[in-house]
Amino acid sequence: MALTAIKPALQGDASALVTGPGKLATPESRSAWIAAFRRVRAETEKRASHLSAEDQIIQSMPDASPTKWHRAHVTWFFEQFLLVPNDPSYKIFDERFPFLFNSYYVAAGPRHARPERGLITRPNGAEVTGYRAHVDAAVERLIANVPADKACEVFSILEIGLHHEQQHQELLITDILHAFAQNPTDPVYDAGWQVPRATQGPRGFVDVPAGIHPIGHDGDSFCFDNETPFHDELIPNVRIARHLVSNAEWLQFIEAGGYTTPALWLSDGWTAVQNDEWRAPGHWRLKDGAWHVMTLAGLKPVDPAAPVLHVSYYEAEAFARFAGKHLPSEAEWEVAARAGVIADAYGVAWQWTRSAYLPYPGYRAAEGALGEYNGKFMISQMVLRGASLATPEHHERVSYRNFFYPSARWQFTGVRLAEFV
Repeated sequence: MALTAIKPALQGDASALVTGPGKLATPESRSAWIAAFRRVRAETEKRASHLSAEDQIIQSMPDASPTKWHRAHVTWFFEQFLLVPNDPSYKIFDERFPFLFNSYYVAAGPRHARPERGLITRPNGAEVTGYRAHVDAAVERLIANVPADKACEVFSILEIGLHHEQQHQELLITDILHAFAQNPTDPVYDAGWQVPRATQGPRGFVDVPAGIHPIGHDGDSFCFDNETPFHDELIPNVRIARHLVSNAEWLQFIEAGGYTTPALWLSDGWTAVQNDEWRAPGHWRLKDGAWHVMTLAGLKPVDPAAPVLHVSYYEAEAFARFAGKHLPSEAEWEVAARAGVIADAYGVAWQWTRSAYLPYPGYRAAEGALGEYNGKFMISQMVLRGASLATPEHHERVSYRNFFYPSARWQFTGVRLAEFV
């Protein structure tokens, strides 16, 4: 089954990452890597281009980051892990930047506190633009001139950096939407953006083949380390929904008292409902007696036919209980996606699973600072599968493991149900 993707106006060919340019130091490979690097870097700037200088410094909550910080952080990643170790002639752009724009890499040195990123009004946006240009030129020189015996190592780190930047391209969108959702003037990110609609076709549930199935990434194409090792898992007799849960179904949940019925909720979830006064998904609000949702095109009436977005794991689990179903495990989701029996696996919403974010059997984090990329977060979070409308093209794959804390709902997160047979 071909990947099904609904891409809004902010997506485009510029977000595509060249697949498999090759790790050998041939002229063709070097040219392909330079082209891939330029495309990914340009996509970040394209997404930021909708925003003013004021927009780019706002941090609406500790879990979100300013656009300016995202632009600088992904640049620091290339400087720190690619240029400094591999280009003896490279000069650090600004000695202040490693402290300001490191995120959580303890081995890479001290860093500015995450909840205070929005306080960094200086260096300003123009300096960050200069930083990006400085690093871009140095990376392209390195790609063109790296000795053949170091090319494989350099291109491998470059590839990680490109996928890392694509992750931040998605965060850039979700973070600014969260900020705009706090603004009483309902700012518009992109007036041409369209709310995704569910794929048409048969609904209901389909069987997931029971038995022992291989799970995880297999092959030579790129993956993050948390997608490995490739291993077998036992799948029970289970059925999975063809489609994502819709806004219409969620409105039924609201009207039936879903947010006021403690028996539907996990204990921590019910605490979140009370403390945060949840009465609907994130970015929803009542206006003139009707539900509206803050989107990238501004405040819009909730479309009953569209898949529900911006729900936490707690809400997803409560809804599943309300429907008499459950959430699929990540292994069940992956087997169904590989079999091509589900619609909108990619390109609309990340889908909560009932699986805790834990290492696969035999997992080993990489050595050094890059080993902090995924492994250190394998606690207290839940796995999401698929890809969202903000995910850059060609960044999705069937083995991809996204993960967030159960209360998170500022991302484009949705729900797919399952049931035991």
